[in-house]
Amino acid sequence: METLTALRVKIRKILIRSTNWIGDAVMTTPAMGAVRATFPEAEITVAANPAVAELFSPHPSCDRILVFDKKGSHRGIPGLVHFAHSLARKEFDLAILFQNAVEAAIISRLARVPLRAGYKTDCRGFLLTHAVPVGRSERRMHHTAYYLHMLECLGIRGGSGNLSLACTKAECDWARTLLGEGFWVALNPGATYGSAKRWYPPRFAQVADRLVEELGARILLVGGAGETGIGEEIEHAANGRILNMTGKTSVRQLMALLANCRLLITNDSGPMHIAAALGVPIVALFGPTDHTTTSPLTDSWRLVRKPVDCAPCLKRSCPTDHRCMEAIEATDVLQAVRDLVGRNTQP
Repeated sequence: METLTALRVKIRKILIRSTNWIGDAVMTTPAMGAVRATFPEAEITVAANPAVAELFSPHPSCDRILVFDKKGSHRGIPGLVHFAHSLARKEFDLAILFQNAVEAAIISRLARVPLRAGYKTDCRGFLLTHAVPVGRSERRMHHTAYYLHMLECLGIRGGSGNLSLACTKAECDWARTLLGEGFWVALNPGATYGSAKRWYPPRFAQVADRLVEELGARILLVGGAGETGIGEEIEHAANGRILNMTGKTSVRQLMALLANCRLLITNDSGPMHIAAALGVPIVALFGPTDHTTTSPLTDSWRLVRKPVDCAPCLKRSCPTDHRCMEAIEATDVLQAVRDLVGRNTQP
């Protein structure tokens, strides 16, 4: 397979098909940086669902965003074809598919992109001009390494290798105005993928109360629109006052709020990876998911996990007794916080 760098002079417009989950999309940012470093003169466009598109609007490794909305204007086969035809008019030279689904390959083929590169997954190899084999070793890689490995097989290297996200000045100013001064600790008690990844609201409330006592912390609750009930349960169970922004922020606003926090306590989730990209220290709770493949890519974090015989199972909901998360106590999380920020940290 010819490397894409051998064709560098012919590549002026690049389409990147992003992943559909926010956390996974954040983990592609080192790979996006490698594309930018390899093709510094090329125009790079990211195609993504509405939430991920917001994550990258703006981002230093891409020039423009195209929204692929499968629940709206691009619903069903007619919507997919319409989106592909709109891409064809833009005359991309190269499509790099971080999304593993066959759908991404079909769209790039219908869009008549001459060079189409991605992992040989989902029976889509025949639709790609540069299909990278994926085996057991690749599937066991950390997700960030998984995307970088694909590019390395194509001759694409460079960039910092770090996660990256960027808030605008206006977004940062908005967050600072809302939060004001103080040692802000964000709690992210939700997880979009499923209930199995979620620790328990009463225990989050216990942790919040102790952090207020020990650190004089101010507590911020964050989460998606479908997690407002979880946020309200924590708010009612906690003794101290909590700023509950669950379901009240856009993706960009969530980024800006986390960037102004001193710590995030979180389940394995998209906000966890956002915080890692923004340099926010993290205490991460893992149960059914595999921390070796989806841990936050940062030096400033602590893992809270109890080894049980059925984990990681990767299930959305627990079919038994949820022992992986049930075993985690508030004291475990508090000890991780102390290890990370120090007992004598002041507001």
